[in-house]
Amino acid sequence: MADFLQVSTATPTREQAVELARTAVAERLAAGAQIIGPVTSAFWHDGEFGTGEEWQLLLKTTRARYPELEVHLYVNHPWDNPEIAAVAIEAGSDGCLDWIAASTTPAK
Repeated sequence: MADFLQVSTATPTREQAVELARTAVAERLAAGAQIIGPVTSAFWHDGEFGTGEEWQLLLKTTRARYPELEVHLYVNHPWDNPEIAAVAIEAGSDGCLDWIAASTTPAK
């Protein structure tokens, strides 16, 4: 089951999250994406503690497509060093996992 991943990142605005989701899905790097927000984050950055409002982006992909998705997120992200984290989908319905696999197959 670890062939499927949920990838998360966050952006400072809803519009930036929507654009990252749109382009990643359009390029078949992710099967789909959900945008949650705004959320409040607490964090350490450059040695200083901070809080801020962000928009969380969750993307569904395969392990095979993850490297390209990561590059896409880094290149198109508004932050220089964004948090990008992937966790394995350990279980899921056959229909959902089949959809992720089919939707992330590169177009011919």
